[in-house]
Amino acid sequence: MSVDVQLATQQPDTPNPELLERWALSALAISSDEPGELCVRVVDNQESQTLNAGYRGIDKPTNVLSFPTDVDIPDVKVLGDVVICAPIVEFEAAEQNKHVGDHYAHMVVHGVLHLMGYDHESEGEAEQMEQLEITILGELGIADPYQAR
Repeated sequence: MSVDVQLATQQPDTPNPELLERWALSALAISSDEPGELCVRVVDNQESQTLNAGYRGIDKPTNVLSFPTDVDIPDVKVLGDVVICAPIVEFEAAEQNKHVGDHYAHMVVHGVLHLMGYDHESEGEAEQMEQLEITILGELGIADPYQAR
């Protein structure tokens, strides 16, 4: 397992790379398969907005984007990239009265689960994905992020 962490932001509350890697590895640990490699990139609004507009047709920044890869490298399973928008995550944490680190952890776990094939397009998929998130975050000592809805 390998997690490449890239910090492309100057946001003051951005978690350190070791924490981002730990959260990603916790999500990867739910798989019995060799989960492979991925990148977690923390960005500012402009990069998030550019990516969101280019890949989803939504011209505004968003909290987390996942880009599964179809790269085929012998003996290496590359899962893809998780891109987290620091200003959005920090704004949401304040708005939802959550610890900013806990919200970052949730976004990392959420993004990695998308790379692993989990989704929330249907009610059943959403319930399964949310339960995995709650379990993984609980193992990290982080409260249920959906409890405050």
